[in-house]
Amino acid sequence: MTERAVLAGRASPLGATPMADGVNFAVCSENATAIVLCLFYGEKESQVELTEREGGVWHGFLPDLGPGQVYGYRAHGPYAPADGHRFNPNKLLLDPYARQITGHLIWDDAVYGYDRSAADADLSFDKRDSAPFAPKAVVSDIVAKPAVHPRTPWEETVIYEAHPKGLTRLLAGVEAPGTLSALASDQVIDRLTDLGITALELLPVQAFVDDAFLVKKGLVNYWGYQPFAYFAPDPRYLAGAPPEAFRAAVDRLHEAGIEVILDVVYNHTGESDRIGPTLSFRGLDNASYYRLEPDRRNYVNDTGTGNTLRLDHPMVLRMVLDSLRYWVEVMGVDGFRFDLTATLGRAGEGGFDPEAAFFAAIRQDPVLAETKLIAEPWDIGPGGYQFGAFPTPFREWNDRYRDTVRRFWRGDAGQVAGLATRLAGSARELDHAGRLATTSVNFIAAHDGMTLADLTRYSKRHNEANGEGGKDGHGEDFSDNFGVEGPSDDPEVQAARARRQRNMLATLFLSQGVPMLLAGDEIGRTQGGNNNAYNQDNPTTWIDWAGADKDLHSFVCRLIAFRAAQPLLGQRQFLHAGDELAWCNANGAVFAEADWQEASARFLGCHLSGSKPGEALYLAFNAGPAVSVKLPQPGKDHRWELHLDTASPDLVPRPCQGPVAMEADSVLAFVMGRN
Repeated sequence: MTERAVLAGRASPLGATPMADGVNFAVCSENATAIVLCLFYGEKESQVELTEREGGVWHGFLPDLGPGQVYGYRAHGPYAPADGHRFNPNKLLLDPYARQITGHLIWDDAVYGYDRSAADADLSFDKRDSAPFAPKAVVSDIVAKPAVHPRTPWEETVIYEAHPKGLTRLLAGVEAPGTLSALASDQVIDRLTDLGITALELLPVQAFVDDAFLVKKGLVNYWGYQPFAYFAPDPRYLAGAPPEAFRAAVDRLHEAGIEVILDVVYNHTGESDRIGPTLSFRGLDNASYYRLEPDRRNYVNDTGTGNTLRLDHPMVLRMVLDSLRYWVEVMGVDGFRFDLTATLGRAGEGGFDPEAAFFAAIRQDPVLAETKLIAEPWDIGPGGYQFGAFPTPFREWNDRYRDTVRRFWRGDAGQVAGLATRLAGSARELDHAGRLATTSVNFIAAHDGMTLADLTRYSKRHNEANGEGGKDGHGEDFSDNFGVEGPSDDPEVQAARARRQRNMLATLFLSQGVPMLLAGDEIGRTQGGNNNAYNQDNPTTWIDWAGADKDLHSFVCRLIAFRAAQPLLGQRQFLHAGDELAWCNANGAVFAEADWQEASARFLGCHLSGSKPGEALYLAFNAGPAVSVKLPQPGKDHRWELHLDTASPDLVPRPCQGPVAMEADSVLAFVMGRN
């Protein structure tokens, strides 16, 4: 050990906290026998043992240190995988509370805690120093400051899901394209505000690992769902700028009235299973940070990624909550979309519990309970699909909405009843325990799966570039290539594809719930049929702004503006068939029970009535041949006006009398107006 003065310091807050005359260090490890703080000065390492311990927190105060100091930890303790312990002081460990990171993971054998060449490899012990190959923490003095949160009501929210790099990498005129700073550019702000977007949802920005098997293939983990630092923006998105650059971008988006939602991954880490690297949590206290199988050597794998964080451990739960509050209070964000949220509700034997500690802690937290919270309601654990089971105030990604809309417009049989359920906010699954009609986050496409354009160009996935034999990704996208696999020069095919895209988008923005648009879908972005482009950091996933479909963009702007002007489309309470909601056939008759069972039905009319006289909408969805639509009788001194027609996207709103001719494969939206 290098001789250096170390004072007792404090056990809280965790992490490296700069003070007037030094830095306080605190890190949690219940089972370590010693924790060594490693300070780096270029390639030189200075070690200081933290001798103070309170409970499971090791701490110390070092005078004459300040922001910018590079550091890491080494943890001593038993290397006994059969008992759940994998301590190895030869491995440099990242502080779980690191606010800033320097360097990146280099896949050398030294980053593993065991000898990969040995028999029963993970039971062996590796003595090589991993410091030259490991990312390191940097003491940061970024502090909390009040953010001006737009606080857009859920019923007025329109989400735009985007990759933090792909959104701006090819956007002309942007400084530092592909970085978090670029999110604050006028070009991004103008595009979002022109569309009518109220919330930008970013794929993971927390520092993450590029999997070893991808690096060997010359690929990366582009989506970022392999985190190893929950407080630090990934260095590749900062491009040398300090973490404050992200806060500056958030503030700029707020000035434009746009909220920022982060996709976060607290269900697992990038350390993978027992043959994964030792980067942070595994080396600090494997048995505390991870859920282990009864044999203690293997990891519970409800996530499909090799490990599962142990959120029923109080200090791990504290880390997650501290991280969430950090992104709100210091980075200014407005909400979170939780990856594999079913995993976050598991404890003990692994069963899902909507009253699990994670949910209870967030719901009572005065900071987090006020943010936008979105659950991805599934994982691969026992009973892993939990759509509809999450507590208020969580909203939920609705994959049933996605699949039903795709199948209805593809012409699949028996989809009318399902479409009605989805248009009304999926009340069947979500209308309970006082939940609101804004609980369902509706989407046609998301980062995981085909883009909207590709749903109309490809009948099967084309994932060969991923290096997995084209077998990865969803096996069924409910897509339709209109007789030609891939791009087509046939004007009829192009027109049919364009209308199908307009139909699905119109359905999205005419539904109850919260609409989410995948970035680039409004301009016809394609990934060449790749429905799992998680490792494609190239033009496959970067938005091609120069090649934008301007006509489609104009139509989407019109759809979002129409939704914003019609409060009946964004209601807080669920609607059920009755005075406020009626389902009709093309002849104007209210659906009877037999109509719902008709497999050949391709038409659905939706009559919405408000509480004010003359407040009404009539929406018609026709996936079949042309029909004549009889509209409900307008009230006295009122008339129906046609505002949207996907067969005529440039339609000028006009009054309607008598039955209305509706083209095949189209959507109509009527508004009740006054004579």
